[in-house]
Amino acid sequence: MRLGVTFRIVGGLLMFFSATMLPPLFVSVFYQDGAHAIFIKAAAVIFASGFSLWLLFRRFTEALRTKDGFLVTVLCYITLGCFSALPFTDSPNTALSLVDALFESFSGLTTTGATVMVGLESLPQSLLYYRQQLQWLGGMGIIVLAVAVLPMLGIGGMQLYRTETPGPVKDSKLTPRIKQTAMALWSIYLSLTIACCLGYWVAGMSFFQALCHSFSTVAIGGFSTFDASLGHFDSPAIEIVAIIFMLLSSLNFALHFFCYRDRSLRSYWRDEEVRSFFIFILIAILIATLILAGSSDDGWRSFRLAAFHVVSMLTTTGFVTDNFADWPNIVPYLLILGAFVGACAGSTGGGLKVIRVLLLYKQGLREIHRLIHPNAIFPIKISHRVMTDNVMEAVWGFCSIYVFVFVLLLLFLLGTGADFLTAFSAVAAALNNLGPGLGSVAENYASLTDSAKGAMVVGMVLGRLEIFTILVLFTGMYWRK
Repeated sequence: MRLGVTFRIVGGLLMFFSATMLPPLFVSVFYQDGAHAIFIKAAAVIFASGFSLWLLFRRFTEALRTKDGFLVTVLCYITLGCFSALPFTDSPNTALSLVDALFESFSGLTTTGATVMVGLESLPQSLLYYRQQLQWLGGMGIIVLAVAVLPMLGIGGMQLYRTETPGPVKDSKLTPRIKQTAMALWSIYLSLTIACCLGYWVAGMSFFQALCHSFSTVAIGGFSTFDASLGHFDSPAIEIVAIIFMLLSSLNFALHFFCYRDRSLRSYWRDEEVRSFFIFILIAILIATLILAGSSDDGWRSFRLAAFHVVSMLTTTGFVTDNFADWPNIVPYLLILGAFVGACAGSTGGGLKVIRVLLLYKQGLREIHRLIHPNAIFPIKISHRVMTDNVMEAVWGFCSIYVFVFVLLLLFLLGTGADFLTAFSAVAAALNNLGPGLGSVAENYASLTDSAKGAMVVGMVLGRLEIFTILVLFTGMYWRK
């Protein structure tokens, strides 16, 4: 295990991350909100810590191996999550404890969108911007961003890209070189962000609000600058823009790349995961609309609420325009359970990913067919490609570990005194990087105990890094030479 080169990389990334304090600093100076000292101090502490770590291990220049990428990825997320809490702990406007500050920073960096903060409208503009920026950086992964500049640090980046990229298939590259791949992904990500910002601006938001909400929309994060989330605006136009870009950001970014390269939309339609994703969304909207319309005389409002919240929750974004926890019948549970499916692999969304659920469904059908024809061979195909046994074993293994981790976190939260509905939805929101839950966490997570919040932070990181990246570090085989 090359611990020296690992710590050197973490130090370099910390120095790089310190530069992300500059945009909120400029916002603070522009709006004169008096919070500039917070970001100056945070930038200095982060840079000094990173430089010290890099200086201490600068002579370790060995090549980075694939297994080293797991440790680098986990250490970077934990380190950046901890250091990004500094502006929350230092701000007199938030009065957050250390646990609450860590909860908020990890929620932002993992694009979960759960919050312990209330009274957002009274916070400095720079701090509001900083929360949104955290989600934007975490959206495509702060590691993938750093891969684009890792050649300057003296190492290759393919190992990090493979451990960070979500989804069951992690070996495909869009371009021959990993730096080009990272730049291609970030170019698409940046383009979507700019288009989303312009869409919000045209729909009626101020430029500041449009920029902030475009960050959390494209990142599938769900943070807002208002306690009422997008419900503050009560605008169908803004909700339409949000729906469009939540859906776009929930698709595999490789498909965006191929469609741009080929100047054709055929790649979207040919992808079976995308087709299944939209069918699932449409069915859920129909069910939710019918149920809401049954208890309301306003059919248009029922459709508007159903469409927005189904897209928001099933893509694991977490924006709300109404308190869906108070909705009738099964709709709140439909939204929470739908988030388990999540977005497409290779997107900024969370959840199990549509392709995994689709493979499990096809595996179930195959077992039924085998009961009828025991000696027949029924290959499982996705988009006309046969899935190997290795892929199926990986999917089953991931889902098994996912359920196991979910049960452990659920039992832990129940042990802290949370009721079952609160504990179940909170764990679901953390592991699926969703945000809003039911029960006492329907609006925020401030009511949870510190130990419960700590467990939620663990769940957020596990969900963001898809569990195995972290669990592999707890095996003895990983640490053997």
